[in-house]
Amino acid sequence: MKSIRITREDDLKKAFYIREEVFVKEQEVPLEYEFDEFDKLNGICEHVLVYSEEQPAGTGRLRVVDGIGKLERICILVPYRKLGLGKIIINALEEIATEKEIGKVKLHAQTHAEGFYEKLGYQTSSDVFMEDGIPHILMVKELS
Repeated sequence: MKSIRITREDDLKKAFYIREEVFVKEQEVPLEYEFDEFDKLNGICEHVLVYSEEQPAGTGRLRVVDGIGKLERICILVPYRKLGLGKIIINALEEIATEKEIGKVKLHAQTHAEGFYEKLGYQTSSDVFMEDGIPHILMVKELS
């Protein structure tokens, strides 16, 4: 298992494939909501790709919003869940935030994943809200 920071278009396409499989096909998020103006290799977002046995298996991105790192689009293909890849993605994104001297990160967690993020040091800081038809909560973490 390894993660890479995406710097090439072919790797970005792999990440997009994973996001489409998970969010659009599995969770039924409309395609036009999943991809946005931040999905480019232009420095606005940093994207990561995680591999399991040399196969692209998960992805996520970091975007800086008002001086806070926002972890977004975190997902793993079904066959690779429960292997610890989520933690690898989060660690990679937090490392990028630290490199950028960002001291705080946040994310919109699907409510079923709240316990996962709590184990990684995130704290719930909102009531449940709907995003793309899915219940979410805001979670935050101070980076050391």
